[in-house]
Amino acid sequence: MFDTLARGRIYLVSVTLPEGENMFGIAALLEAKSVTTREEFLAAARSPVLVADFAPGAPSLEGFLFPATYQFPRRQPGEKVAESMVRRFREAWAESAGKLPAEGRSTAGLGPLGIVTLASLVEKETGVAEERGLVASVFANRLRKGMTLDCDPTVIYALTLAGRYNGRLLLADLRVDSPYNTYRRRGLPPGPIANPGEASLRAALAPAPGKLLYFVATGDGGHVFSSTLAEHNRNVAQYRRREAQAARNARAQARAHAAGRSSP
Repeated sequence: MFDTLARGRIYLVSVTLPEGENMFGIAALLEAKSVTTREEFLAAARSPVLVADFAPGAPSLEGFLFPATYQFPRRQPGEKVAESMVRRFREAWAESAGKLPAEGRSTAGLGPLGIVTLASLVEKETGVAEERGLVASVFANRLRKGMTLDCDPTVIYALTLAGRYNGRLLLADLRVDSPYNTYRRRGLPPGPIANPGEASLRAALAPAPGKLLYFVATGDGGHVFSSTLAEHNRNVAQYRRREAQAARNARAQARAHAAGRSSP
C-alpha cells in the first residue's frame, strides 16, 4: 500500500461523455460510475464561476462541460470533476477558434456565450455531420431577421429544468412560459441547452453561407432545408405523408403478425 501511494498508482475510472448531453445526464453518468454524486456534481455545474471570465452572464456550466473521455479516480469532489471538463472545453475552443480567422466568424457578434449556446442548439438538432453548418446557418439567419428560432430542444430543456419532461414533447408544451422557449421568445435562450462537441462549435463559429431559414426532418435522421415558407410548407406536408404511410405500414404489419399467430 505504501509503495502504491508513493508511486501515485491509483485506480482510474473511464467516463465517456457523449456530445449533446446536458448536465443532468452527465451527473447521472458520473454517479453510476462512482466518480462523484449527482447532487455534488450538479451543485458545481449550477455555478458559472469557472467560466465567468470567458462567458460573462452564463447561467451555469451547461455548454462548457466538454464531451470527451475522462479518467477519474473514484469519489472525487464535484467541483474538481467539473474543472476538468471546463479545462477541456477551453482547449477545444482555442483549437476551433484558432483555426478560423476573425473575419471568417460570421457569428462573432454573439460573443462566446451566444456562440456556445448556438452550438448547443446545433448539437441537439442534428447528428449528421454535414448538416451542422446548415442548421447553424438557419438559426443565424433567423436571429438576424428577428424571427423566433422555433427550436424543439430548447422547449425540452425548459421542461427538464422545471422537472416536467417525460420523454414526449406535446403541442401544448410549445406554449410553456420559459426564457428557454424559443417559440415564445425571440433570440437565443439565456444559455446553452446541452454540451456541444468541437464540430458543432466550429459550425456555430462559422455557419454555412446562404439564406436558409427553415428545416424539417426527413424521417431517416436527416433534414431537408429551405429558404422560403412556401417551400418549407411543402417539405412539412411531404414529411407528414411519409409519417402517415409509415404508421399505416406498421399497423398492417401488426395485423398480419397477429393473424399469423392466431392461425391454426
